[in-house]
Amino acid sequence: MSSTTNGNGSATAVSLGRKDWESDQEVRWCPGCGDYGILAAIQFLMPELGIRPENTVFVSGIGCAARLPYYMNTYGVHTIHGRAPALATGVAVARPDLSVWVIGGDGDMLSIGGNHLIHALRRNVNLTILMLNNQIYGLTKGQYSPTSEIGKVTKSTPFGSVDHPFNPISVAIGAEATFVARTHDVDRKHMMETFRRAHDHRGASFVEVFQNCNVFNDGAYDDILKRDVRPDMLIPLVHGEPIRFGVDGEHGVAVNEFGEPYVCESAKVGVDHLLVHDEHRDDPTLAFALSRLSTGPHQATPIGVFRDVERPTYEAEVQHQVADSVERSGSGDLRSLLHSGAVWTVE
Repeated sequence: MSSTTNGNGSATAVSLGRKDWESDQEVRWCPGCGDYGILAAIQFLMPELGIRPENTVFVSGIGCAARLPYYMNTYGVHTIHGRAPALATGVAVARPDLSVWVIGGDGDMLSIGGNHLIHALRRNVNLTILMLNNQIYGLTKGQYSPTSEIGKVTKSTPFGSVDHPFNPISVAIGAEATFVARTHDVDRKHMMETFRRAHDHRGASFVEVFQNCNVFNDGAYDDILKRDVRPDMLIPLVHGEPIRFGVDGEHGVAVNEFGEPYVCESAKVGVDHLLVHDEHRDDPTLAFALSRLSTGPHQATPIGVFRDVERPTYEAEVQHQVADSVERSGSGDLRSLLHSGAVWTVE
């Protein structure tokens, strides 16, 4: 439900639905691509956020995921490869009243765009960043990406990749992102709740979305996302609760003598000795350790919110600086501001 203003100046409640957030563009991804489910989750969620399409901006780089702004009835910017976080930072600083979303893939954000991503996160720019991770380059037809596993045979690694892959959650936590989460493309409800929390957070929100590329990397997440294995392979992180999983909570996560989380059997360790998740812990050490529980999508893997803490946002600090500068100059006149400090005359 959103509000608008009628002719006499009074507020009128206007109910928006998914259709109000859909553009008139034909959705063009490969049939069966996980991006369709992610797009649907976003479009179903947007009417529930209390924002308007005209106050929303989607910014993307290059890649399959980067087509998403075309399909949203909002403002959108399809930028250049890897630069979406930088462009979005400019939008957020110039218009802090807008809801700014950044969409990209693992190649776009962690390869050529890795530097822009980590700086947007460390600065705590108020952005909702969704990284769709299919562990491959899809748009350019199947080269290995920064998240592809060692030994991955692709067109650009015919003898198998020798690169050690990034763990995107670890990268985000290492960059001191104030909100870090993970979800996947086969659970709309979980995606919507994760995206909702990311949007509601003030500051840099980073969400990794496990997404299947059924053409160039089909089944990459089958070991953890097939319906019959999910209870034993997905570890839900719930704030304030012991970390347990399995049909009857028979598995859990405890901490060893070195402070490292490990997967255990709940009955053997005892529920009282399981690790209690604290997503609001200011120190990122524990959240980072949880991100290392799995070395890839073939082991029990945490999903949900790893970290959710508060810190001043970048654009708010910039606005404060501008306001202070205007106050010190004695007026809002740009010429006065420019000549308020040391100046030089060039002849």
